[in-house]
Amino acid sequence: MAEIEIKVPPVGESITEVTIGNWFKNDGDFVKMDEVICGLDSDKATFELTAEAEGTLHIKAQEGDTLNIGDLIATIDSAGNGASSNGTPKVESAAPAPAPEKKEEPAAAAPAAEPAAPVVAGKAYEMKVPAVGESITEVTIASWSKKDGDHVELDDILCELESDKATFELPAEAAGTLRIVGKEGDTLPIGALICTIEPGAGAVAQSAPATPQPEATAADAPAEKSFSEKHASPVAAKILAEKGIDPKDVNGSGSGGRIMKDDALKAGKPAAAAPAAQPASAEKASATPAAAPAGGRAQRREKMSSLRKTIARRLVAVKNETAMLTTFNEVDMKPVMDLRAKFKDKFKEKHEVGLGFMSFFVKAVTVALKDYPVVNAFIDGDELVFNDYADISVAVSTPRGLVVPVIRNAENLSFAGVEKEIIRLAVRARDGKLGLDEMSGGTFTITNGGIFGSMMSTPIINAPQSAILGMHNIVERPVVVDGQIVIRPMMYVALSYDHRTIDGKDSVSFLVRVKQLLEDPMRLLLDM
Repeated sequence: MAEIEIKVPPVGESITEVTIGNWFKNDGDFVKMDEVICGLDSDKATFELTAEAEGTLHIKAQEGDTLNIGDLIATIDSAGNGASSNGTPKVESAAPAPAPEKKEEPAAAAPAAEPAAPVVAGKAYEMKVPAVGESITEVTIASWSKKDGDHVELDDILCELESDKATFELPAEAAGTLRIVGKEGDTLPIGALICTIEPGAGAVAQSAPATPQPEATAADAPAEKSFSEKHASPVAAKILAEKGIDPKDVNGSGSGGRIMKDDALKAGKPAAAAPAAQPASAEKASATPAAAPAGGRAQRREKMSSLRKTIARRLVAVKNETAMLTTFNEVDMKPVMDLRAKFKDKFKEKHEVGLGFMSFFVKAVTVALKDYPVVNAFIDGDELVFNDYADISVAVSTPRGLVVPVIRNAENLSFAGVEKEIIRLAVRARDGKLGLDEMSGGTFTITNGGIFGSMMSTPIINAPQSAILGMHNIVERPVVVDGQIVIRPMMYVALSYDHRTIDGKDSVSFLVRVKQLLEDPMRLLLDM
């Protein structure tokens, strides 16, 4: 029996240690090759550790332990002719032994056959939580599309799962009778059993005739039709419900006419539905005053989503682990607004994309990062790592929470290239389709609270980056220009930075350079 050592693997250029989040296996368990054995947390991501061989697991580090890269975390006694192989014959020899005894007793054979049904059911297809990303260790069951005991076909959507990064649907991997194990709201680790599908639809078919067949046929036919033709995914159903739209009025683009999320977002309430909606709204209005006195001090609790918990944990860590400071300045946006007003129509006609404010800020930041490279650097242990490229993270608000997709090599993109990439990433963020590679590795972040009306704020650094630029709303204010008081569209900008990396001189100079480029945008075009 050979002993294989499992050590903490290298997980990133700047990551030197990890913490054991949770063990999915117990000490002494038999594990298979590539089976997930535990989850590891770093300061940037959470990822899974898989077994490097088949055999008996011996745990060397416990949950919560912090280990350096290369440290021993567990060993696996490979299963050759060892204990596990010996254990298998024992199970096999034990199983046949009772079988002949049962066959020898005719009277007991019939009762024994009935308890055997669960054993057959035990051979049902097990649906487990699939691996959905390198750093995702658990998911939450958002909603079930099917009920316990329902008959499902291959590829039928069973439920919707939510991780800290995306929401996705779980299709049936076999046909049969659904037996639900995980309930709505349950949080399950990757690889955990979520449900089983029992084969033998005949049992379902036999129980159906017990009820009058005409009634069953009349009830079943519309149900099957509504699922195949007008069934909405859980996300789509929620959106339609918020809009007050009946799924029957929406054409689905999914398989068999299934209504998907994009269909629901594009759907508009039909004109005919307006009169019908009025009595409903009137009923709600009449119900509201009656409920108000009784529910004036009501409370309700909602479980935090995985994404919200991750955001909370990371933001607290940044506040505790960095020497964060914020410096402010103001920008006269009139030159940029004049340039946009002059060329926005021709720009859209040529590039098929609008000319927004964000592209000006992205281009100004990339130029300023070249002039002050320390702002584009980050701390790695006792070293300062400088980036010779500008991967600009852009904070995007979604219904599920804040995500920060990255514009790669923004310094090499044109204004049109930046705008197209921003739109592409924003759409994927809204639809919950951003991949892990699209949200990691940024060197500098821009966030725009101005679209929500923010006048001024102190944004929090997106670790391990060293700085973040906050944009705010544009307000017309009186300012002095050439000795004259004039009204100009002004914007406050804020630069939060890690004082361990960036000195006050560099941070202020960087922000002044961004201001200079925005107030004279021709410098961006002439590279001055």
